[in-house]
Amino acid sequence: MSTPQDNPVRTFRDGFSPGLTEIAAHDGLEMAALCLAAGETLSLEATTETALLLMSGVVSGQVDIDGQSPPAFGFRRDSLFDESASCVHVPAGATVTLRADSATEFTLYRCGNTDPFEARVYLPEDVPNEHRGAGQVAGRCLRFVRTIFDATNAPEGAQLVLGEVVNMPGGWSSYPPHHHDQPEIYHYRFTEPQGYGHAELGDDVYKVCHNDTIRIPAGLDHAQCSAPGYGMYYSWVIRHLPDNPYTVPEFTEAHTWTMEKDARFWWPEGVERDA
Repeated sequence: MSTPQDNPVRTFRDGFSPGLTEIAAHDGLEMAALCLAAGETLSLEATTETALLLMSGVVSGQVDIDGQSPPAFGFRRDSLFDESASCVHVPAGATVTLRADSATEFTLYRCGNTDPFEARVYLPEDVPNEHRGAGQVAGRCLRFVRTIFDATNAPEGAQLVLGEVVNMPGGWSSYPPHHHDQPEIYHYRFTEPQGYGHAELGDDVYKVCHNDTIRIPAGLDHAQCSAPGYGMYYSWVIRHLPDNPYTVPEFTEAHTWTMEKDARFWWPEGVERDA
């Protein structure tokens, strides 16, 4: 097991202070939280590729790149669990101006990419709330997956991949365990502040709680589960590698049988299975 010195979990269980809080740096990826008070205006200059994902609040904004201003945007989010994502994704050199109409929180993601690309705004109607794992091993792996942008829809020159997962109470996600060559970060929220779950990194298991963040090394198997009664949300961010972009994960072969539609597994006689 890992020692406290190399524990991959970062904890902010009392929440985040006003302004920008750096959370984690991991193999070329960086993550932070940005909290704005109602009525506050902030201009943020991106020195590298940056994505701002709305967690809660009502906010309007503008992106400026080399004196050109793409259309303004307006975001609102009341629930991470019941509403899809709003996000602005910009290259190095862009300035994002935010005007908070209520107390507002973003999570912020960066990588070292300084190549130019087209700034994009993603609204909830642009981000499908995909139901994955329905019916898989009696519904124990049903989760909502929201891929905000990846190699299929991000602008040419971008290196980040960003999305969200909503884990059903007592269920599993990122399952079967899978791995990929690219580094990744997960950031967790729960439907109740005392909620928790468990995150696997290879053979190690870590308890994760509200506002925790875990750094996932490249190539290491990872799967998640949430405690019964608690919905678990996590954002996930990946960095494409040179000549090795992220596409799809590789599932651990020993457990791929659970993905079969009619997979047979033990269940006690006389006990109903909830699909």
